[in-house]
Amino acid sequence: MDCDIPLADRIRPENLEDFFGQEKLIGDKSFLSEAIGNDSVPSMILWGPPGSGKTTLAHIIAKNTNSEFIILSATSSGKKDLMEVISRASAKGGSLPTGQAGAFGGKNKKTILFIDEIHRWNKSQQDALLPSVEKGVITLIGATTENPSFEVNGALLSRTRVFVLEKLSEESLEKIISRAVKIIKIKINKESIAFLARMANGDARTALNVLDILQNQKNKEISVEKIKEVFQKTHLLYDKNGEEHYNIISALHKSMRGGDANAAVYWMARMLEGGEDPIYIARRLVRFASEDVGLANNTALILANAVYDACHKLGAPECNVHLAQCVIYLSKSKKDITAYEAYTKAKSDVEKFGNLPVPFHIRNAPTKLMKDLGYSKNYKYTPKEDSSTQEYLPDELRERKYL
Repeated sequence: MDCDIPLADRIRPENLEDFFGQEKLIGDKSFLSEAIGNDSVPSMILWGPPGSGKTTLAHIIAKNTNSEFIILSATSSGKKDLMEVISRASAKGGSLPTGQAGAFGGKNKKTILFIDEIHRWNKSQQDALLPSVEKGVITLIGATTENPSFEVNGALLSRTRVFVLEKLSEESLEKIISRAVKIIKIKINKESIAFLARMANGDARTALNVLDILQNQKNKEISVEKIKEVFQKTHLLYDKNGEEHYNIISALHKSMRGGDANAAVYWMARMLEGGEDPIYIARRLVRFASEDVGLANNTALILANAVYDACHKLGAPECNVHLAQCVIYLSKSKKDITAYEAYTKAKSDVEKFGNLPVPFHIRNAPTKLMKDLGYSKNYKYTPKEDSSTQEYLPDELRERKYL
């Protein structure tokens, strides 16, 4: 039954005119819109956040070109499934994998293979795509929420075009919601549409799923209160293992470094409310206390360690206020990167000069043999004699300054 199919799939647009939010990508004179119009779509990777329209765009491309459309999900299929699709595409006929019966209808049609979450395939699976993509047996459309530079093999990436989809604006989401409302004929006012668009946080599928739930609950009219009931909490774009994780921790770090405590607290809250482990944040704060605050305020490291300990003892959400205290303190502290720079310079010399021997005069001499070999000879004991001219570095690094 249609009602068992998610709303996002039931009302998926079939043309670019109904595809909202990616106007820069599919505008009238854009490369992609002209390629669709000329039926010359290349293999591509669609990179964008969840709910930005990657799957919908792939469907539109297939619908508006002379193509057979095959879908594989990288989470539930593998190399065997891929080889079967490629075999059928080469033959342009015959039976198909389970659930794909009848997809190859015509001998003269190209085959578009859509692989959702392509970043989940390993190197071997991705490599298996190369010959058929290179020879034009299939036109690949891969969708990913992760940076393809890191998650897609270089060889495959060089044979495809990467198109970046942006996070949907609230205005675009309102258009998508309004279109859905007209199709399913459900009553909702402008205020509720705007609220749903805001709560969806750039994810069209989230907005449509909420609308679907409310429709199935037989609500005569959808209100803000009804939407709030469905949303247990704001849906945040925060993948603890993905690129956004690194973007946000970078924003937190740079906000503290720049002395903006308000921004720092915000980015920290984004991480915590998105489900980040507070211990991870606490560990980064301990690092920041020495890397960026350093000698300007030695108390910073003491506080950061105490907060790290508090996070261990209390856990979330009780420790969130301790993290906020530390983030604010580190943001407001003066900064000194002397220790960080000194270690970086010393590390460079270690890599450059290798294992330089310790000068004999600063070696310990616990045995007679070592004394006879010259260990500790001519060492000047600072508390009792003038050691101002004594060298402590290897000869190759004599008078080297790291501070």
